Amino acid sequence: MIEVTGLTVRYGGVTSLDDLSLTFEQGTCGLIGPNGAGKTTFFNVLSGFVRPAGGTVRAFGVDLLSMAHFRRARWGVRRTFQTEQAIEELSVFDNVAMVHEHSGAGASARRRDVLDAISFTGLDAGPDTKVRTLGMGQRRLVEVARAVVGRPRLVLLDEPAAGLPDEETRHLGEVITRIPEHTGALAILVDHDMSLVSACCQTTAVLDFGKLIASGPTAAVLRDDDVIRAYLGVA
Repeated sequence: MIEVTGLTVRYGGVTSLDDLSLTFEQGTCGLIGPNGAGKTTFFNVLSGFVRPAGGTVRAFGVDLLSMAHFRRARWGVRRTFQTEQAIEELSVFDNVAMVHEHSGAGASARRRDVLDAISFTGLDAGPDTKVRTLGMGQRRLVEVARAVVGRPRLVLLDEPAAGLPDEETRHLGEVITRIPEHTGALAILVDHDMSLVSACCQTTAVLDFGKLIASGPTAAVLRDDDVIRAYLGVA
């Protein structure tokens, strides 16, 4: 469980997160909102890239904000980014193994853990395949494999399906849905594809201009009038 209380982030005169309080239970949860709503900023706070002006974040009873950013990876924070992070000239195996090395998991289990993470995604390319030879959908699966290797506790997925065709999005959705069962981690999905969010997420929270405007079961949230107005830009 992630419990967020009074989280505030300011960039100069812009308040990116405005006294945000919400809770994410176990499973796969959605975090949606228009561009600029504060979703990636929220992920950056959890990852340790951004220090908030105020507020608390407790993850499974642990004060996450008091933990140095480099220790959060060992504790179990994983994420994907809107820009792919896998190194093109390295193999799929080596890209996933790089994350495992910093996860705190034992080196003796590295090969088994890495191969298990790759297999979990259903990637139809061998572990020795160079990432530069893969298509977009396959690269996204490599990013997910990097996020689930090494006993994660919190998996943050930032628009993993952007630009993918429907068939690859459906497969990615099936993988994302299985992350909590496979790893025991809480997964939070940010995406603009509402079909993907509906398919993956039992609950969803919605941000607009850094404020929480709705939270609850996904189907009910997507029918909420405030959510519809935020996405349509209606005052």
